[in-house]
Amino acid sequence: MEEKRAIDPAGAAALTGFALLLAFNQVVIKLTGGGFAPVFQAGLRSAGAILVLLIWMRARGLPMTVPRAAIPWGILSGLVFAFEFTCLYISLDLTTVARASIIFYSMPVWLGLAAHLWLPGERITGLRALGMALAMGGVALALADRSNGAASLAGDLLALTAALGWAGIILLMRLTPLSRASPVMQLFFQVLVSAPVLLALAPLFGPLTRDLTALHMAGLAFQTICVVSLGFLLWFHLMSIYRASGVASFSFLSPVFAVVLGWAILGERIGPPVWIALALVAAGIVLINRK
Repeated sequence: MEEKRAIDPAGAAALTGFALLLAFNQVVIKLTGGGFAPVFQAGLRSAGAILVLLIWMRARGLPMTVPRAAIPWGILSGLVFAFEFTCLYISLDLTTVARASIIFYSMPVWLGLAAHLWLPGERITGLRALGMALAMGGVALALADRSNGAASLAGDLLALTAALGWAGIILLMRLTPLSRASPVMQLFFQVLVSAPVLLALAPLFGPLTRDLTALHMAGLAFQTICVVSLGFLLWFHLMSIYRASGVASFSFLSPVFAVVLGWAILGERIGPPVWIALALVAAGIVLINRK
């Protein structure tokens, strides 16, 4: 298995921008939830992304081919993708953007532990272990803090489950024949499989729409085009170049951005425990990427 390279300045800039995009997306999901039920919203997003990716591949002349051995793993990644976003969207419907983001973006901790065992060149050093411990402490603090009336233990635990699903998708991309597929086909598998699964599950969670307005439609379009299609194409491309744990560790920036955006746009109340949790994960990202 080819060993990936460490994060360089260009990669750091791209990953920081992607972290900001994901943070803003958490706010958009929360706002769009006023018009669409959570799982239905996720399903529509995946369905729309299928069309966007088909147009993208046609315009770029990209072949829709994958190694035969990668097909079952691509289907599995799509099922995990559906599970991940079922958990995340319901989580954001139940709890605040700040809390869900801090917990969801603990993913690099779980990925780092798995990478230590199974990915070459990604062993846990003393500094990285300390960084992971600090970040995990921030997640634990967020879970333990019940001072915010908008907090939901069910929502918090669903965000944690979604983080585990995200780490599982990365491992499938690196450890299985799916790694031989192009980034665009990896993503295409995920939206192609997840769309019908999510749309079939959506009625089980109640009415599909709420007080639907043009703002909610715009939020869905933003998620479909800017995040799950073009944004994740960039992320999968970076995953094919840089070390998985290094790429993943930049997701610790997203909750920092998300807390600020949740406060600025949604008016969420941010108590001292949340700021302490953010300080812990910020220290964690520094130590995980320190050479």
